[in-house]
Formats: sequence, structure tokens, C-alpha cells
Amino acid sequence: MNEGTGSGRAPLVVIVGATGSGKSSLAVALAERVGGEIVSADSMQVYRGLDVGTAKATAATRRRIPHFLVDLRDPDESFTAADYRNLARAAISDIRERGCVPIMVGGTGLYLRACLRGLFDGPGEDFALRRMLRREARRMDPLSLHTRLRELDPASAACIHPNDLFRVVRALEVAAITGRPISTLREDSRRRHEPVPGPVLLFGLERSRGELYRRIDDRVEEMMARGLVDEVWRLLDRGYSPGLKALRGIGYRHIIEYLSGRSTLAETVDRLKRDTRRYAKRQLTWFRHEEGVAWYPIEGPDVSEPLLRTLSQRIEEAWAAKTA
Repeated sequence: MNEGTGSGRAPLVVIVGATGSGKSSLAVALAERVGGEIVSADSMQVYRGLDVGTAKATAATRRRIPHFLVDLRDPDESFTAADYRNLARAAISDIRERGCVPIMVGGTGLYLRACLRGLFDGPGEDFALRRMLRREARRMDPLSLHTRLRELDPASAACIHPNDLFRVVRALEVAAITGRPISTLREDSRRRHEPVPGPVLLFGLERSRGELYRRIDDRVEEMMARGLVDEVWRLLDRGYSPGLKALRGIGYRHIIEYLSGRSTLAETVDRLKRDTRRYAKRQLTWFRHEEGVAWYPIEGPDVSEPLLRTLSQRIEEAWAAKTA
């Protein structure tokens, strides 16, 4: 498909959906079909050593189809949404310059939004306020902070898990400093920032809730069989703190609880399945609020020939319109 195309003319393809919906497999098959390269939009896959728990593409797959924004940082190194925006846009430009189709895929809605529409210029950190909020979370029910956020900023609270203390505290911090909800500040910023250039196609995958939850349960079982416990043990053995942001993600914090003796393996697996299902529900809520997503109902295998043909045709039409 990329023969004779001009520099930077390929559409940016974005594939969204809940974890376990089959995004990654479809992205690889689509990349093979249209001459594409993949830009990961997963906040955990940027960390080296977090492979099984993030369902990172295998080395063989990455040799076949180039993947960007993977294995960028060690678990104890900082990586922000602003870092992602800058690196992702550079990767998209590079892929287009080589006449290929950039295919962005992942479930971290904030990263996708940062790349496509930019980030708001938030206030600096108020460390004293942060310490006070964290002390309050320890002293009281940690969910009390999320309840307060829900009263101040329902839109942000709907997208932040009650246990995601880092983001809850940041949202409360911004509201206290600016006197405005972080969600409205982001909306204002999106109006000011220039969107990612070129044509953008957003494809969403949706499965029935029953099928999605069964796939999530199977995925957790597969991760356990592939050695998730050993992966977490190796990270801790290398001296990485259990309190690191990278190790507080789904799967990693669950296994740390098990290794710390706070739960049995069976309890850990059940909790991991439950929390992954809840995370998938929040992802769908987030993506439903994204404008311009064309949703495709799917069932069964991750990749079907009819869906591949449909998406390939959409890409060809967008490319032809751009080069006309």
C-alpha cells in the first residue's frame, strides 16, 4: 500500500478498546496488511522487565512489525504523559516519513488523548498539600479522597480508579491550587493545543460483556502460566521498591501482595480477574467519551478477514483522499 506515497501522507490509525478485546492482535494483522508500524499507547509497556503482566508483544512479533514506545524506562525511572506525547508524535512523524502507516494501539486513554490533542499546562506540585492528602488517606478510608473528588470533579472521578491514589491526589491538588476542576482545565487546553497533524482514523473494538469478561479471565490464567509470579519476584529481587508507580499497576500489585503473604495464590488470581474486569469497564467509559471513534462489534477470534478488509479499505480511502 505504501508504494509511491508522499512524505507524511499516511493516516494515523488508532485502535482502542478494553483490555482483552483483541486490540494488539488486530493491530499486528492490520500492520502486515497495510504496511504499518505500531506505536504502543500503554503506560506500563514503557517499562523494561514488565513483560508478562503487560502482555507485551513477543520479540518475534516485534522483529516482524516494528513497535515504538516500548521498553523505554527502567521501573524506577520517571515517565509522564508529556513524555509520551513528545515521543509518540516523533514516532508517528518518523513512520510517515518512511511511507508507512502509524498504528497506535493501547488502553491508556490519557496517553492517547495527550498525543492526539495535547495536554493542559497544569500547576506545579504542592508537596505539602500532597503529604497532607496522603496522610489523610492513611488515617481515614482511602476511598474518602475519591469521594471528595467525585463531589468536586465528577468527570475526572469517573475516569480515575478509587485506588489510584497518585491520580486522585493530583486531581485534588490541581483543584485546590487553581480553584477549577482538572477536567475543565484539560478541556480548555485541548482547545488551545494543535491536534496531531494529518488524517486520523479511530477504530474501537467492542465485545459483549460476557465474552469480554471470559477473555479477561482466560488472559489472567495465561499470564500466571507464563510466569507472572516469577517476573514480579525478579523485579523485587533486583531491588525495585514495591511502592514504585510501575509496580502499582494491575497484576504487579496483586502479585506483590501474594509474595508478601497477605493473600493466597487463589485469592490473588480471583482479585486480579475482578480488578481487571473493573479496569476494562473504566476503559470503555473513557473511550466512549472520545470523539470520532468508529466502533466495531466483534466476537470470537481477535482477527477476522471481514474486519481486516473493512479497516484496510478505510485506511486506503483516507490515504487516497489525502494524496488526491
